[in-house]
Amino acid sequence: MNNYLLVGKIINTFGIKGEVKVLSDFEYKERIFKNGFSIYIGEDYNKEVINTYRVHKNYDLLTFMGYTNINEILKYKGLNIYINKDDLKLQDNEYLLSDLIGLEVYDNTSLIGVVIDYELNNTVLLKIKGEKNFYVPLVDEYIKKVDLKNRKIITNGGSNLIL
Repeated sequence: MNNYLLVGKIINTFGIKGEVKVLSDFEYKERIFKNGFSIYIGEDYNKEVINTYRVHKNYDLLTFMGYTNINEILKYKGLNIYINKDDLKLQDNEYLLSDLIGLEVYDNTSLIGVVIDYELNNTVLLKIKGEKNFYVPLVDEYIKKVDLKNRKIITNGGSNLIL
C-alpha cells in the first residue's frame, strides 16, 4: 500500500531565490512545513528536504535544501506535495480528517449514517450519508468519541446535527 499522503500543491514560484508557493489545507502543517522535514513531489515522489518555511497571504512558502535559484525549481510548478504518513508520527488520540471517511456514525447507540466527506470552514464539518445527507461539526460539544479501531464515531444526539 502507498504510504504517501497528499498535503498540498505547488502553484507557482515566488521571487527569484528558489522559493515555491504552496496551497495547502493540511491540518498538521506545523509538523511538516519545517526545516529538515522530507517531502515528496509529483507522481514520481521526488524527495526534497525543506530548508525554510513562511506564510505569505494565505499561502505557504517553502525553499528546499540545495536550491537557490528560481530556474532550479521551475520543474516543480503545478505538482502535488506528499509526505510519508509515518513521518507525521501521530499520537494514539490523533488522526487525519481523511481517516474519518467511511466511519459509521452513531447517535449514542443508534447508527445514523457513514462519513462520506468533510468540509473545512471555521469548523470542520463531517458530511454524513444516512436517510438523507447531513453534517456534523467535528467539535467536542457534538462528538463524544472517535474510535478508529472500531471504525465508528459517537455523537451527542440528533438535535445537534446540521441538516
